Amino acid sequence: MQWFPSGKGAFFLQQLLREMHIWMTAYMKSFYTADEEVMQGILIKETHTGYVTANMVALAKHLGLDAHGRQLAEIMGLFHDVGRFRQYSLYKTFNDAQSEDHAALALKVLAELPLMRRLAAEDRALVRFAIKNHNKKAIEPTEDARSLLFAKMLRDADKLDIYRVLAPYLSASGAEAAPNFVASLRSQDVSPAFVRALVEGRQADYHAIRTHGDRKVVRLLWVYDIYFSWTMREIARKGYIDKVIHALPHGRELTLGFTRVKSYVAAKCAQEDVPVSCEMAVREHRLPDIERISQ
Repeated sequence: MQWFPSGKGAFFLQQLLREMHIWMTAYMKSFYTADEEVMQGILIKETHTGYVTANMVALAKHLGLDAHGRQLAEIMGLFHDVGRFRQYSLYKTFNDAQSEDHAALALKVLAELPLMRRLAAEDRALVRFAIKNHNKKAIEPTEDARSLLFAKMLRDADKLDIYRVLAPYLSASGAEAAPNFVASLRSQDVSPAFVRALVEGRQADYHAIRTHGDRKVVRLLWVYDIYFSWTMREIARKGYIDKVIHALPHGRELTLGFTRVKSYVAAKCAQEDVPVSCEMAVREHRLPDIERISQ
């Protein structure tokens, strides 16, 4: 199914996407400052935004979304962390519990952005749902298959790059140099609750993190929340799982957990993702939305 038989809609959204990229670049740079600590956080998130956007486009292509679906995926990646910049400039932390939920803050920023109002209402709802749910422990219940699809994609794209972001801070020496946004007790030990979660192969409570060891275990447990085999293969190809395991203690129970993680990753990588149909991926557009905006 083509959403815009005439091609007008796809062209319009591509033009809007260019304007969104220009706005986002200027917005991120508006937070540049002489404060080195704040600047470090801003630059990390600026780079992260670029990687997540690229991950979303690549995943959308892999899943067989058409041009409109790929464009929406790109918008979600571009804006998913727009709240982070205001958050870090105000609080000097990326810890939501110590400041504000950064996804909710992103929705506030987007509500103030005129460019978002140029999206058709259903597209805007898809973007907001995905961004709202990208950082939650689980996606909120929905019967809309398109909303669920894009939320899963964004969560995968985000996690894939966070593995890259945190890689320099895995070692004990790296932990000492970690910026404020990954601060926790410097111990590399793993708390009992996180050991149990690892052995049982399940997610753990992020709010219970006390040590760098706990934080690293949480990254391992993320594999159980990866939706697409494409994402898991990228994680494995880049060696992220092995790097995290190498940086953790190797007691008997932890080793059992590592074995379970590796087996799960291998099984997930061996699976094939099912291409998404156009009907499921994105709604059928209405040309009056385009005509109204172009006036």
